[in-house]
Amino acid sequence: MSSVSSGPVVLVGAGNMGGAMLSGWLKSGVAGSSVVVIDPSPSEQMVQTINDAGVTHVTFAPAGLTAGVLFLAVKPQVMDAVLAPVKATVGAQTVVVSVAAGKTLSFLEKHLGEAAMVRAMPNTPAMVGRGVTGAFANARVTDAQREQVHSLLRVSGPVEWVPTEADIDAVTALSGSGPAYVFYLVECMAEAGRKLGLQADLAMRLARETVAGAGELLHQSPDDAARLRQNVTSPGGTTAAALSVLMAKDGMQPLFDKALAAARKRAKELAG
Repeated sequence: MSSVSSGPVVLVGAGNMGGAMLSGWLKSGVAGSSVVVIDPSPSEQMVQTINDAGVTHVTFAPAGLTAGVLFLAVKPQVMDAVLAPVKATVGAQTVVVSVAAGKTLSFLEKHLGEAAMVRAMPNTPAMVGRGVTGAFANARVTDAQREQVHSLLRVSGPVEWVPTEADIDAVTALSGSGPAYVFYLVECMAEAGRKLGLQADLAMRLARETVAGAGELLHQSPDDAARLRQNVTSPGGTTAAALSVLMAKDGMQPLFDKALAAARKRAKELAG
């Protein structure tokens, strides 16, 4: 991927998500010299990454800096405090990318002015290059800017562009928060195994590897999830017995319906 031509990529926040994105950019060929990181206290490991790659690191936006891409990778709770100091980096050709849950484009425009903007929702598997990101671009984003943002986001996994900004809250509920649901599934499976008499640490290893392996099979297989489930399920067998509980009317689907609805509701509340 070529480095940006309209100005540097300015990354605000080099924590878990921002740091994962930066590492991915550098691995994909983005020149460190074309990136500026604004973060008052990055981790020692991130400082090492920044220094090794020749990335410019500052604790606040220096005067005269105009971003080609302004990438906002901070938590929604601190976004208000972050935006005023970086407003000066937004020029006529800048595209702003926010990965903060719930923070709307109108919120960003109120603080940064009218600009080309993208709301993106990655998830934490981005840290191992296996994330997925939902994204929405406003009408000011040009085709070239969209392509540039896509190339920056795709370093951590596939990018899915959605047709309306409201869809981002649903993306947040499904894939943004989704890894936590899967981790909790591992906890529940391990606990159920323990209650069947397995040692707790053995039950956790079995559950963890089962979910990780099933995910990798899903990743590599051309078959959809339903077909893969059916392939494991012999009529009248043990898997069918378990699925008769999980797929009952009061089983997993209504629970997930309620869970994702709660997450989307919270995303809307975070918009303020």
